[in-house]
Amino acid sequence: MAESAEKLEDAIVRSAEQVSGQIRAAKDAIANVIFGQDRVVENTLVTILSGGHALLIGVPGLAKTKLVETLGVTLGLDAKRVQFTPDLMPSDILGSEVLDESSGGKRSFRFIAGPVFAQLLMADEINRASPRTQSALLQAMQEQHITVAGARHDLPKPFHVLATQNPLEQEGTYPLPEAQLDRFLMEIDVDYPDRDAERRILFETTGSEDSIAKGAMTADALIAAQRLVRRLPVGDSVVEAILSLVRSARPGPEAGDAGKLIAWGPGPRASQSLMLAVRARALLDGRLAPSIDDVLDLAEPVLKHRMALTFPARAEGRTIPDVIRQLKSRIG
Repeated sequence: MAESAEKLEDAIVRSAEQVSGQIRAAKDAIANVIFGQDRVVENTLVTILSGGHALLIGVPGLAKTKLVETLGVTLGLDAKRVQFTPDLMPSDILGSEVLDESSGGKRSFRFIAGPVFAQLLMADEINRASPRTQSALLQAMQEQHITVAGARHDLPKPFHVLATQNPLEQEGTYPLPEAQLDRFLMEIDVDYPDRDAERRILFETTGSEDSIAKGAMTADALIAAQRLVRRLPVGDSVVEAILSLVRSARPGPEAGDAGKLIAWGPGPRASQSLMLAVRARALLDGRLAPSIDDVLDLAEPVLKHRMALTFPARAEGRTIPDVIRQLKSRIG
């Protein structure tokens, strides 16, 4: 029994070393195209390694679309993009059935797949589409399949949605419902690059030749990496830190002084997301097990779209990141 456990551990170690090298090569390949967004790239890779979806929040022009295109090439995924607009219909995303007539006069319906049948789908400005269209992604994001005219259609594997939102322009938009927000493993803020990164952007993107993304992984290798993430061991202290942090982000006695600030908080899916994310981050860094520091670093992007503050808290000028920092200070 002990020998069998030792062989399993050795297999995990060998797999982790191989996969970690592939992931680092992919991260370096992305860094040759996307400049000044190291934290965004890292969190996006962590989300994909965890098998989840990400919501990218940032003003236009910060290379969000370029990031998704680069990820598709680097990770060997079939990537597609949908520009969400108010007149976009669910069938424009999922696909529809058309009536075919053969030469013999026999009629039958044929399903034409929509852009959701991709391994990496970019939902650009997702909050511009109507709730009906936004909800068309719900089943796909959670169940990995869709239903059209009563027929089930499985999506490719792996399947990831990277959606974008503009935080400034809210006119004519439809805020995402909490049920759909909870489907995103992370909400990732895309900030302005620093001065040195923007200088590099000027030279690299306005010359005669642009930097071109290069492949570093295949879809099968990514699936193997996602399976490995779920096999990595997690220490009791890390598990307790995840539980303490997520449970303290809900209204109630476990929140302590922050309890009166929180209107509603994250459910168990947040704990699951954080558990997967810390494992993926450890693998990305070449480590075999996550630490409490991983929990603290990933707490904000995993939790902030799953919480809301009370009216008095907002009137006092408190923000969700402030409250999460307050909760993190109790973990140690």
